[in-house]
Amino acid sequence: MDWDNVVIMAVGLAMDCCAVSAVQGLNQRSWHPRALLMAAIFGCFHMGMPIIGYYAGTFFVDFMRVYAPWIALGLLGFLGVKMIWESYFEHKEEKKADWKVSNLLLLAIATSVDVLATGLLFVPYPEWLYPSVLTIGGITACFSLGGYLIGVYVGKLKLNMELVGGLVLIALGIKIWAESFFAL
Repeated sequence: MDWDNVVIMAVGLAMDCCAVSAVQGLNQRSWHPRALLMAAIFGCFHMGMPIIGYYAGTFFVDFMRVYAPWIALGLLGFLGVKMIWESYFEHKEEKKADWKVSNLLLLAIATSVDVLATGLLFVPYPEWLYPSVLTIGGITACFSLGGYLIGVYVGKLKLNMELVGGLVLIALGIKIWAESFFAL
């Protein structure tokens, strides 16, 4: 284990949050202060999940290998279908991102379920656990904020971004689910 591996792993783990944050920014016309809360929640979940995975050790390894992709697929699929439904059937003058803390927590869980398993990587290297999770959380928060800002910029194009966002969430869930079969 070295810092190059930790940073590369952190960037890879942050990509899901970056995509979800971009979806949150798609319907915005300008900066929203809750984007900082979203980035902080995503970063904290990405820090906490590897710690839980580490301490759970090998007890839950089979469960995580089998069910984590299904949980992520279900949560992201549900949110994606909900966004697509709303894009066609709930017309409001100007739809804004859902900034409810409950929605942000659901998104954080959906994007960090697979991060739980990375805690097992630190079982042979316990001295790397806490510096690594701080790095993972910081990079995730930064990528989340960057993804949000990209979403705000793209959202100004006035396309049906809720439909696009829903499709992105569903695709992300399918990607996480499919990776579990090809990574074995």
